[in-house]
Amino acid sequence: MAQVDEQKKQGWKAVVWEWAESIIVAFVLAMVIRAFLVEPFKIPSGSMRMTLIEGDRLFVPKVEYGPLVPFTKYRLPGFVKPKRGDVIVFKYPVTRDKDFIKRLIAVGGETVQIVDGKVLINGKAVTEGSIANIHYYNMGMYGAEGRVTTVPPGNYFVMGDNSAASHDSRFWGFVPEALVVGKAECIFWPLNRIRWIK
Repeated sequence: MAQVDEQKKQGWKAVVWEWAESIIVAFVLAMVIRAFLVEPFKIPSGSMRMTLIEGDRLFVPKVEYGPLVPFTKYRLPGFVKPKRGDVIVFKYPVTRDKDFIKRLIAVGGETVQIVDGKVLINGKAVTEGSIANIHYYNMGMYGAEGRVTTVPPGNYFVMGDNSAASHDSRFWGFVPEALVVGKAECIFWPLNRIRWIK
């Protein structure tokens, strides 16, 4: 009888260990995928209306720009650099404790100015892409009327598509390259909002 009990005990231990092993492997794989390949995000505010609205859930691939190595300031090589017009996710530069999403307006070495609702890069109005179709307001220290802002090398200037209600580079300055998480590619939820992000 004792032998039967011991066999049952060993059988349960084997089952528990199998389950635990499967859970641990699944958890590690999920963390690797999230850290290096793709991460889901949820839009909490209306700063990117109407491109993105509150509650939209997005996939943000990380391989395109190169993923950040967790717990370091290093980035693996990517395929491309962020460019004007990309909608990017990044760590909020002031506190680095939350993720923000905005449209990339200018890269390091360029000058930015807002004149009559239009964005001027190096003194010329942006005429292509989504940026040309958005009215940007003169707000904040870096977006004040008459202000020409030079973006430092290795940084980006970003603004929300809902310019009147966006806390962005006009107020707090620049996004260092190292804080960029990835490019927002598509909305996957809710079903009626599924689309590529432009």
